[in-house]
Amino acid sequence: MKLSDIFIADAMVPHLEAKTRDEAIGELVRSLVAAGAVAKRNVPEIVKAVLARETKATTGIGKGIALPHERLKCVKRPVGAIGRSAEGIDFSALDSKPVYSVILLLSNSESADEHLEAMETIFKHVQRDMFRKFLRQSETKEAMIDLIQEADELG
Repeated sequence: MKLSDIFIADAMVPHLEAKTRDEAIGELVRSLVAAGAVAKRNVPEIVKAVLARETKATTGIGKGIALPHERLKCVKRPVGAIGRSAEGIDFSALDSKPVYSVILLLSNSESADEHLEAMETIFKHVQRDMFRKFLRQSETKEAMIDLIQEADELG
C-alpha cells in the first residue's frame, strides 16, 4: 500500500484553522467530506468515534506528528487527510510538544488488516526526519501531494 492509495489529494489542508485537537479532527473529517471521500451525514459519527479513540490514548506520537485514526462501518476503504498547523496544536503528545502535522486515517471496521497496513505505511514515512520536515514546510496542497508522491517512489 502506498501513501497515495490512502490520502485524498483534495482533502489536504495546508493551513489548518483549528487551534485544538478536537477542532483539527473535525476540520480534517470535513475536508474528506468536501473531497467526496466520506458522506456528510456520517460526520457526527466519525468525529465522535475519532475523539472517543483519543480519550483512550493520545495519537500525538511525538516529533510534531499526530495520527488520529479509527475504523468505522461507514468508511469503505482506508482514506486519509493531512492537516498542517503553523502554530502547533496540543495533542497531549508523548513528547509533550505541539503537533504541526495531523494525519487522519479512517478505515472500514471490518478490514482490520487493511487498517494495519495503512498505519504501517504511514508510520514508515513519518519516522523519516526529512519526510516530517518537508511535511511541516508544505504550504500548499500541491506541495503535500508532491511529498506523498516522492515518498511513494522512495518506497
